[in-house]
Amino acid sequence: MKKAVIIGVGAEQGLGSQLAKRFASEGLHVFIAGRTLSRVQERASEIEQAGGEATAVCADASDEEQVIELFQKAGSDLSLAVYNAGNNFPGQIIDMDAAYFENSWKSCCYGGFLFGREALRCMVPTGEGTLIFTGASASLRGRPNFGAFNSAKAGLRTLAQAMAKEYGPQGIHVGHVVVDGAIAGEKIMNRIPNFAEKLDEGRLINLEGIVDGYVFLYKQSAQAWTFELDLRTSKEKW
Repeated sequence: MKKAVIIGVGAEQGLGSQLAKRFASEGLHVFIAGRTLSRVQERASEIEQAGGEATAVCADASDEEQVIELFQKAGSDLSLAVYNAGNNFPGQIIDMDAAYFENSWKSCCYGGFLFGREALRCMVPTGEGTLIFTGASASLRGRPNFGAFNSAKAGLRTLAQAMAKEYGPQGIHVGHVVVDGAIAGEKIMNRIPNFAEKLDEGRLINLEGIVDGYVFLYKQSAQAWTFELDLRTSKEKW
């Protein structure tokens, strides 16, 4: 049975969770990883109740040993790996301490390196596999109050490009998905409800539509690979 490893899974109505459920429905055994064990266990249970196969793993994307152990647990037949980890908290650069900046980089970029490296170590010997990184508006352009997140996401994007060019000729499809805007999911509704209320429904990106983009990348033929998808609503300025 083909396997998928997805890190950055938490809330039920979150991108990581919805990706895990969709790829499980596509017939993959999904290894669900996140920092909160109870949450990934809940997501795995939901998949199993729906008839899919899933394994919950507690792992911090920025911890090298935990990332290595994650892929060791997944073992052989790795077909898909998705890096969906990252924190996005605003802060002015003049008030920012070094630890804040470093933590943002570790979560978004350094963790992407660790995860991507281990995925590639599994995939390259077989000559096939898909590795996808979740990007954001910050991957493409800087914005006030998001300097740490901007630099980390931009770094992740160029890292993904390097991996795509380095390992594409060896049969590995590396993709980067730019989620350009706010997602209509649990995170924005719970953490910043005032912001969500100010946006009309047409400005929030549909979760199912984003997941469709990942599935599209995963199913592409090697004769027509896409590196980057830009996903945004029709009302998003860009």
